Amino acid sequence: MSRARDLADLGGSADAGGLTGRNLIINGAMTVAQRGTSATGKTTGGYFTVDRSKFDLVNLGTHTYSQSTDAPEGFSNSLRVDCTATASLSADSLLYALAQGIEGQNLQQLKKGTSNAESVTVSFYVKSNKTGTYVLEIYDGMNTRHIGKTYTIDTANTWEYKTLTFAGDTSGTLTNSNAFGMGLFFWIGAGSNYTTGTLPSSWASVTNANRAAGLNVNMADSTDNDWAITGVQLEVGETATPFEHEDYGTTLKKCKRYYQVYDNIQGMTLHCYNTSHAYTSVQYPDGIMRATPTATVNYSSGDSFALAGSGKTISAREIVGVKPNVFMFKLTASSLTAGQAGHYDKDSTNIFQFDAEL
Repeated sequence: MSRARDLADLGGSADAGGLTGRNLIINGAMTVAQRGTSATGKTTGGYFTVDRSKFDLVNLGTHTYSQSTDAPEGFSNSLRVDCTATASLSADSLLYALAQGIEGQNLQQLKKGTSNAESVTVSFYVKSNKTGTYVLEIYDGMNTRHIGKTYTIDTANTWEYKTLTFAGDTSGTLTNSNAFGMGLFFWIGAGSNYTTGTLPSSWASVTNANRAAGLNVNMADSTDNDWAITGVQLEVGETATPFEHEDYGTTLKKCKRYYQVYDNIQGMTLHCYNTSHAYTSVQYPDGIMRATPTATVNYSSGDSFALAGSGKTISAREIVGVKPNVFMFKLTASSLTAGQAGHYDKDSTNIFQFDAEL
């Protein structure tokens, strides 16, 4: 089969063949979920399960957000939203089930802001019990511009393949940096603040009333409602090509640029600075992060610090001196000896988390 025929005939296929480097979305097959496979009782947004997929929710019910094994042929996972408590739409209600930001330095090939600005095509598989019209918005965070298109779910509880092509934007450039450049927003519920205008079919300055115009479903109006997506691909050009499958390890490494979690850092050597504090510096095991991350350490019990064969009582644990490539771990403990080195072990329930999401 020729490459031209491959592109024309296999647009909806799960077999990407030899075509690589096309997908600007990370973890579009929803295979990596470092934070866990399910998050229940959510009434506000955040990153909860599937990596690089932000869930945003304001005044629109309660939902479970999960990595599901329900997926179309050729895929193993999807991202799923289930309504568990209903809500009526208020003016400021919003619910987008998947938002992914992309660094400006990864979008230079779009030639944004020039007369040769490139069109892009988004393709994906989607499934819901709720038929109707949904909205996909592309949002330019550097220039506060957007463009949107509707798509329909025609048959309940059936995986459907969708492709949407968006014109290039000849206005506003994208800084060549690690900052938020553009992002995809899949709307599945919105109040009048976001729906009473006109959906921008060409690039325009952001008007909130236009962002989800045309959306005619409310995912929070019944606890029977669910929505799932996988195979999300954003690529340059006006034709959807086969989904670019990549091995799990490659996708995981890409995700860890934005979020890393460790529950198995064992046997660290800490050096005593004085009689009460010991330090060590640690390079992130999975590479440099996008930016200086927000660091969190969750402790329960079971860690220990031994100095010259004697266990010490730990009174505090901190992550300090955080950088994109390294962090410093600090212990406060009793009866240390300045200049000596001690051995730290942590229980598997004690977790280090580093978040550099856009």
